[in-house]
Amino acid sequence: MSLLYDEKLDGVLPRVDKMQLLSRLRDDIPGLDVLHTDEQLHPYECDGLSVYRSKPLLVVLPRNVEQVQAVMRLAHEVGVPVVARGAGTGLSGGAMPLEQGILLVMARLNQILDLDPVAGIARVQPGVRNIAISQAAQPFGLYYAPDPSSQIACSIGGNVAENAGGVHCLKYGLTVHNILRLEVITVTGERLTLGSEALDTPGFDLMALFTGSEGMLGIVTEITVKLLARPPCTVVLLASFDDVEKAADTVAQIIAQGIVPAGLEMMDQMSIRAAEDFIRAGYPVDAQAILLCEIDGALEDVQDDVARVEQVMFKAGAQEVRVARDEQERQRFWAGRKNAFPAVGRISPDYYCMDGTIPRRQLAYVLKKTAELSEEYGLRVANVFHAGDGNMHPLILFDANEPGELERAEALGGKILELCVEVGGTITGEHGVGREKINQMCVQFNTDELQFFHAIKAAFDPKTMLNPGKNIPTLHRCAEMGGMHIHHGQLPFPELERF
Repeated sequence: MSLLYDEKLDGVLPRVDKMQLLSRLRDDIPGLDVLHTDEQLHPYECDGLSVYRSKPLLVVLPRNVEQVQAVMRLAHEVGVPVVARGAGTGLSGGAMPLEQGILLVMARLNQILDLDPVAGIARVQPGVRNIAISQAAQPFGLYYAPDPSSQIACSIGGNVAENAGGVHCLKYGLTVHNILRLEVITVTGERLTLGSEALDTPGFDLMALFTGSEGMLGIVTEITVKLLARPPCTVVLLASFDDVEKAADTVAQIIAQGIVPAGLEMMDQMSIRAAEDFIRAGYPVDAQAILLCEIDGALEDVQDDVARVEQVMFKAGAQEVRVARDEQERQRFWAGRKNAFPAVGRISPDYYCMDGTIPRRQLAYVLKKTAELSEEYGLRVANVFHAGDGNMHPLILFDANEPGELERAEALGGKILELCVEVGGTITGEHGVGREKINQMCVQFNTDELQFFHAIKAAFDPKTMLNPGKNIPTLHRCAEMGGMHIHHGQLPFPELERF
């Protein structure tokens, strides 16, 4: 059974002699860079979710696959847990280290090993930045479709770990839909190949299982990605609304017309003003909400779809619809959206970025209820999200220096995620569960489902040495927090020990 992740986790793990482990790493793996002083370790104590911090025992930075294998073999031998980290841009605490564990940083495996424009594929190491793949493919008229807002910094290995999406995932899919093969290292240092460059492979689809597994099943060391031809024509429409619910309803109406935009994004007034002050994207700052809708494809098809979308937007209550005049304006429109998170960071000492997914038809209802929860908890919420696929990113604004505000922000975030589950959605769309959402997993899944998840984890990592305490809660934890459903007034899981 996996370990309960809380402030006591490192007390549950076996104590490791730091200097002995450091000596073994240096002696057994020549050329391996190991960080061990306080000054070296502090920069790695959190990922993009900085409210949760833990200084690692040691940080190792391998330069090749063989060093990764050697680290895993040694860690397995001495019984020290390993947490893998990419660029550290994750927003769920998935790469937060353990005080009694090794942090395995994959940033130096950052080479594009091969790019085949005829086959439309590229083989890359996990430390390659997302945007660098498209930049390398650009001379051939190709690109890599998934484009998280952090694509300028995030690494493809982290994208695989979290099954990242982006503003164009509505039409082109998530990471799992855009990769063909993975090379992974197991907890015991074995090397596996999952998937293939062919259209299908025999056996279970283990590549899909690893995608989104948050470093709990193995360490990804190579990814083969699909490259797509750049569409001949791309147009972006910006629609402004005087009511958030009208904008939300418009999303479902566009999809109902049989149109699948390349991207369909929504921002409310707080995020609009923040982004405009920061980027000068040309957003209408008096609007209560805007929709960004990108249509791509053949010229005639795009022209037809743009006219139909524009008609739907006005009929649904849009005050104004603007079509980007040229590529520069199209890029400005998207720059505002992709910089919304840092823009909101300029208007609040701290913010808590949530990630939940709901059915499109529930957008208006969930936005209304989120506004009510914002009032109840006394914290502002800015909404920025992938409206086309219902992936919401409420940004909860707070000040960690004010007593109780962080706790209120966490409680409000939990309520928003539970609201997503209530309407038939899920607690994450692309950020993962990590440390942040582990309590809400108790709401999302029942005991049989959680036991099944633990069985899968045990098949790959029987001693729970890979990223322990993340993603999948123990049944004890769910019973303690009361997250499991109570049937007929009975105490849930009476057989579980209470602490």
